[in-house]
Amino acid sequence: MGYEAAASGASALGLSPEGVIAACRAVDREIAAGVTPGAVLAVVRGDEELVYAAGHADPDGPDPAPVHAGTLYDCASLTKVTVTLPLVLGLIDEGRLTLNTPAASLLPEFASGGKEEVTVGQLLTHTSGLPPLVNLHASHLTREEMWQTVYRTPLQAKPGARMAYSDVGYMTLGRIAEEMLGVPLNEAARVKIFGPLGMDSAGFCPPAGRAADIAPTEYDASTGVRLHGVVHDENARALGGVSGHAGLFAAAGDLVRYARMWLGCGLVPAPAAGARHDAAGAPGPRLLSRAAALASVRSFTESIPGASRGLGWALKGDPLDASGDWMGPRSFGHTGFTGTSLWLDPERDLAVVLLTNRVYYGRGRTVAALRACVHNAIAGAVVTNDKF
Repeated sequence: MGYEAAASGASALGLSPEGVIAACRAVDREIAAGVTPGAVLAVVRGDEELVYAAGHADPDGPDPAPVHAGTLYDCASLTKVTVTLPLVLGLIDEGRLTLNTPAASLLPEFASGGKEEVTVGQLLTHTSGLPPLVNLHASHLTREEMWQTVYRTPLQAKPGARMAYSDVGYMTLGRIAEEMLGVPLNEAARVKIFGPLGMDSAGFCPPAGRAADIAPTEYDASTGVRLHGVVHDENARALGGVSGHAGLFAAAGDLVRYARMWLGCGLVPAPAAGARHDAAGAPGPRLLSRAAALASVRSFTESIPGASRGLGWALKGDPLDASGDWMGPRSFGHTGFTGTSLWLDPERDLAVVLLTNRVYYGRGRTVAALRACVHNAIAGAVVTNDKF
């Protein structure tokens, strides 16, 4: 979709063509500057969407085909909010645990190192006191030994005292989900999330036959091969490509479906364009309860200076807030290290998906400015008749 097509699709979303074109141009500028080789931008509003794809997924490869709407990206930490979060919220909806349930009561091995009091809610909000990372990939441990290393990771702070973004916490949550659901995390995600939402391209460890549709990430100097269809995150890779903190591969359309579920307060969106629920508000099929969806996007960290975290999500004003300047005060979202992001503005019934493989050129490139520019352009493009 070029500028003209994007502009022509803007009116269906209640967006100005000028704002949509500004967002597309921001994407193109970063590609031209060598920040990322390509990108897919998807905008969702109401029951409409538009997608803009630009650049190449693998410009240095043998077949530098253009990026397209169905290009699969390594979503990195978007895994936390698109897989682990809804699985845990679903378990709460089913009455099998609560936010105050001690994690060690569900995963006894986790109790070591003074972690008996760490709750599921603290793991979800990154307030558990666990460190950001644990090194699993620089050793020759078995998979079970790796998990024992995760369980034995000591706290760096008293639970609930501070917010520190933690992959270790979401690795632990992923294991809790596996134990309680009785199936591997990738299978739980397929049955509980991807299938019901129609996220047909989403999954872990994509098959080799899909390589032509996958955007590669970083050149791995240790193997002399660029990572292509293999998860970029070293710890997720060491664990076989499946973990609660990283490992998901998805196309923009998959994340559009997921975003619509959140904009609909947990309702599964219709297979095609159409109302998420009838005018009387009659309940439809649900992935999450309305209560779970609404609670997830309120702040659980008001007592922690500088933090603004919901359950999983970064909220407006958080250090990891990438919403830009114009998205509303109730906006929420998440980013992924590889250059991916999903941001939602419920007041405008708006979601923006931005997928890049910015680590293709190395870890020194950043898409932080691109995210802000895109979010500003799209939020500013919303056409209303409101007056001051």
